[in-house]
Amino acid sequence: MNLVLFGPPGAGKGTQARVLQESRGWPQLSTGEMLRDACRRGTQLGVKCRELMDRGELVPDEIVVGIIADRLDQPDCADGAVFDGFPRTIAQAEALDAILAKRGRQIDLVIELKVKDEILVARVEQRIRDGGQSRADDTPQTLRHRLSVYYKNTCPLLDYYRAQGKLAGVDGMAAIPAVTAAITALIERGSQSGAAPVSAAETQNSRVAKL
Repeated sequence: MNLVLFGPPGAGKGTQARVLQESRGWPQLSTGEMLRDACRRGTQLGVKCRELMDRGELVPDEIVVGIIADRLDQPDCADGAVFDGFPRTIAQAEALDAILAKRGRQIDLVIELKVKDEILVARVEQRIRDGGQSRADDTPQTLRHRLSVYYKNTCPLLDYYRAQGKLAGVDGMAAIPAVTAAITALIERGSQSGAAPVSAAETQNSRVAKL
């Protein structure tokens, strides 16, 4: 199964992607982590992207799409993957559909983690107070900017996947085990039916209101 975890920065996509990787063997494809690794290693790609990422801006589509295409050809992706933080634009979603189609595959399920902006900002502020800040872009100011970019560029993907009948939503503000259980239930439902897990009608109210 190829699964997209969808939601604003800080929603918990990475946490749930790692759970799925450990429990089901589907690799977590996080373009953010791939790019940050390139930055740490000082590669040509890393140097090019560091400034954009530190400002919370999106990296150009052609770079991100190329990274994903190469990664999908690795043996551990043969049985599926969890896309964490990708796609982020309609153009990226269309490119991903084309990449998968060439390999006889498709996105099977898109799960939106519904969260509240003020809670995300509060989490970052608390992390800083606790001394847990680990990234240059991990600040309340940058998060607010990233949320603005998310609503402008990424939220339209909800309608894109809703039209395909692949969108479902879970309460991302619940405890981590509860979120995991909800995601598991959606995956099992989709696996048993062999079809899209929810209809567009069932998910028409799943969009998170911009706060």
